Order: sequence, then C-alpha cells, then structure tokens
Amino acid sequence: MDLWIAVTLSAAFFQTLRFMLHKVLSMGALTSTGSTFARFAYALPPALLFTGIYLWSTGQGWPQLDWAFWIYAWIGALGQILATICVVAIFRQRNFAVGITFKKTEVIQTAILGAVVLGEVISPAGWAAILIGLVGVLLLSDTPGLSGGLMRRVANPSVALGLASGFFFAFSAVGYRAASLEIAGDDPVLRASVTYVCVVVSQVIAMSLWLRVAEPGQIAAVWNARKVAVWLGLTSMAGSLSWFIAFTLQTAAYVQALGQVELLFSLMASVLFFKESVSRRELGGIGFLGLSILVLVLVL
Repeated sequence: MDLWIAVTLSAAFFQTLRFMLHKVLSMGALTSTGSTFARFAYALPPALLFTGIYLWSTGQGWPQLDWAFWIYAWIGALGQILATICVVAIFRQRNFAVGITFKKTEVIQTAILGAVVLGEVISPAGWAAILIGLVGVLLLSDTPGLSGGLMRRVANPSVALGLASGFFFAFSAVGYRAASLEIAGDDPVLRASVTYVCVVVSQVIAMSLWLRVAEPGQIAAVWNARKVAVWLGLTSMAGSLSWFIAFTLQTAAYVQALGQVELLFSLMASVLFFKESVSRRELGGIGFLGLSILVLVLVL
C-alpha cells in the first residue's frame, strides 16, 4: 500500500473520532468556539513533543520559514478555526452523519470557487457531478420535523452552517498544502509536522485572546473538560498530521477522493455510538453527495 493511501485512511479515521469528541463536548458546558479551542489547546503539547522527537531522532534542524509560508499557514489556520466552529454548531441541530456530510461539500465548493475566481475550466462531467451534489445538498437541507413550505425547510441555519464549513475547509486545505510546499526538503513528515506546529501555536494564541474578550469563562470550561478534551487533542494531532502528510505526498484531488471514506465512518458513528436515527431522505442525500464528490475528483 502506498504511504499516501495509508495516511489518508488514518486521517479519515482519526478525524471521525475527533468530531465525535467535538459532539460530546458540545453537549456540555462548552460553546462551539470553546470546543474548537479545546481541539487546538490539547493538540499543542503532543504536537510539540512529536515534532521535537522527530527532528532530534533524524538529526534535522528547524527549517527556515519565509513570509510566504506564514501567510499560507495563517490563511489555513483561520479557515480551519471558522470551519470547525460551524461543524460543531451543526451538531447541536442535526445528527452526526449529516453534519460531517455537509462538511464534505468543501470539494464541490473548491471546484466552483476555482471556476468563478480563477477562471478554471470545469468539464461537462464535472458540472454533472456538481448537479448530483446539489441534489444531495437539497435532500439533506430538508430538515426532518420542520414544518412549513419547501423554502422554509431548506433555508435554515444548519444548511448555512454546513455550506460555510465546507467553504472554510476548502480554504484551509489549500492554505496548508501551499504552506507545507514552501518548506525546503523532501521529507514529508518534517514538512507536515513543522507546518502543523506553526499552525496550532498560531491558533491557540489567537483563540485564547478571542475567548478572553468575547467569551469569558470558556477557557476555564475547557480546562474543566480536560478528561475528554485531552483525547480530542490527541486525535486532532493524529488526524491533522495524517492529512498534512497525505497532501504533501499526493495531489489534493486524490486525497479528497479516498478521504470520502469518512462518510461511512461518520454514518457508523451516528447510528452505533450516538444512537441517532438517519432518515431515508438523509441517507439518499449522503449517497448523492458522496457520489458527486467521487465523480468530481475523478474528472478534475
């Protein structure tokens, strides 16, 4: 098995565990922002330890980082913060599998963004995949139990949060890949771990300042939730490092295609762990969106 395949499967698995822990924390005293901060705060110590041990054991020094690296890294860091807040907020309104599926619209949104902003050409097959994805989004958007007309059921906060999470995760993926490629050298683990450490340090500092001003008491709540949050940090580090290594080794399209296995992991978690019911409409939406993303990444 190629290394990029192994680390992509690892990334999807640990990311599912991470968002499961996010959902658990969101049911307690933490806000969506507090839960997001917990992820970065508890991931920082093991990330520093892993990177330090790796550099020492391989005899490599800390690489030189230019301004281009930091700009790309900060774009990715901000996108990841906003995207995670949106996903955690969805968990308060919809089941786990639907929340993760909405997040996966990042692939479709990346293609559309490239066509609109950069003038990139999308083939007829690509547009067909996007239309299939639109059907999936509409099926998922029709919230169960919400009365009223179709527009009222479709145009609801969970849809807006879901599409926003995909949009911000798209920016995050592009920023992280660009940042890691700015580091000289051929060692993918070095490039991934250094990028990750720089990103997490930046996220912890920025969110600490924000929470202290905007949400007093949340930092203390994050500390009080440490029995669960420490596992959130460990799974976050394992998942993020795996994604970083995968995007360093292989093009984003192939990584995102294989990463769709996360939809299966999330569906299993929703039914088996959270004991949530998934309607036929939601299953259909997950299926259409998963098919759309697979077709899209194969024709890019």
